[in-house]
Amino acid sequence: MSLVLHIEPNWISPYVFACYVTLREKGLAFDAVPLEASKNETRAADYLALTVTGRVPTLVHDGFGLGESTAIVEYLDEAFPALSVLPKSPLDRARCRQLMSWIRSDETAALREERSTHTMFYAPATTPLSAAAERAANKLVEVTERVLRPGAPHVFAEWSIIDSELAFILHRLLKNGDPVPAAVKTWAEAQWERPSVRAFLALPRPPAAP
Repeated sequence: MSLVLHIEPNWISPYVFACYVTLREKGLAFDAVPLEASKNETRAADYLALTVTGRVPTLVHDGFGLGESTAIVEYLDEAFPALSVLPKSPLDRARCRQLMSWIRSDETAALREERSTHTMFYAPATTPLSAAAERAANKLVEVTERVLRPGAPHVFAEWSIIDSELAFILHRLLKNGDPVPAAVKTWAEAQWERPSVRAFLALPRPPAAP
């Protein structure tokens, strides 16, 4: 069996993160191949033939290429079902997919732009959130508070990929010193300690471009 994950070179993409955590949680060995979109490496004919949409991340499993992180997570869960990263209950699974889609939606776009992953892994932001980004941050906190159960370690009965994804986007605020309610902060920081997440955080990263 061969598994290859095509990534951006700096290991800072939240979408690469979701795929990486899924692969680690499932105990699957894989090779990581960085591609520079700025050098048109994602536009190569052979890559487009694999991924169709020409983006990263892309997973290649025994010659089958699949792009888009949510599709990759769901494919891995179906192809390697021994340890699921999605909830077992159909209702919880549907809610998990809803939250994954929402995190990637335009409602969080301003926050993702102003608190880019560069500010998480390289240099923190130096300007306050705009009104649009602040609204997105407030909505993020509201949604998180709505889905967390008091004292529960995970969104659902057991850990699922949404715990890590939600913690990742919350760390856009936490790493930049933006206000986050204490209970949400404590929960997100606890998720940051999961071994698969720690492994991602510990990956070597090239110096930031000047």
